[in-house]
Amino acid sequence: MNILAVNDDGIQSPGLAALVDSLSAVANVYVCAPDGQRSAKSHSVTLGQNVLVQPVRFPGAKEAYQTSGTPADCTKIGLQFFQEAGIHIDMVYSGINMGSNLGRDTLYSGTVGAAAEAALSGYHGVAVSVDSHEAVHFETAGKLSVDVMDQVFGKLDPSVVISINVPNLPKEEIKGVKCVPLGDRYYDDKFHLTEGNRYMLSGEPADFSGSGKEIDVTAAQEGYAVITPLQFDFTDYKNLETVKKWGLNI
Repeated sequence: MNILAVNDDGIQSPGLAALVDSLSAVANVYVCAPDGQRSAKSHSVTLGQNVLVQPVRFPGAKEAYQTSGTPADCTKIGLQFFQEAGIHIDMVYSGINMGSNLGRDTLYSGTVGAAAEAALSGYHGVAVSVDSHEAVHFETAGKLSVDVMDQVFGKLDPSVVISINVPNLPKEEIKGVKCVPLGDRYYDDKFHLTEGNRYMLSGEPADFSGSGKEIDVTAAQEGYAVITPLQFDFTDYKNLETVKKWGLNI
């Protein structure tokens, strides 16, 4: 099994190191990651400018590259470069992200975007996150990354991305695993003036505890690890039939 590991927090992230450490126990791991922080880059790719790609050493990885590109760039570059070197990649793992990717956050997430690029390229993709920007507990996220491997590879359609979100807690304090749909997570956020004409977006996530909904955000807030399968066909097929009946023409 050959795995490409990517992320959006940058090649120096402890989350990526933890992911490679876990996966390298059961597979050959190859790394392609940004040279710095690229959070919230979603599925963007670099157009009209060069992307710097440099080989680097990475503990536990067979080979590694760092790039000046986006997380999705890293997926594309990793798949291409290792394929050209005669290495067939079987799965792509993105993470372990420092911070959760729950509910509508998945639309902004560079972690999910990198895994989605794998899916669009015909490869199995898994996105892994821990629910804290100061995460220190990666053991459960690493274990679940390994545990889902045999359940995903060759069994799920590659168009499906598995998203794993784990509380930043010791393994013994996590209540279990819940497989639930995305919720409506939103931030009470706004752009705040910092100086001159400079503004910065900041805010806090909403509190869904006690809502009674079986969704990813409530499960995570209640102390469960969460697994959600994602698909990226945005077509609303029900309303497509409605739109056809409009009879528009030119």
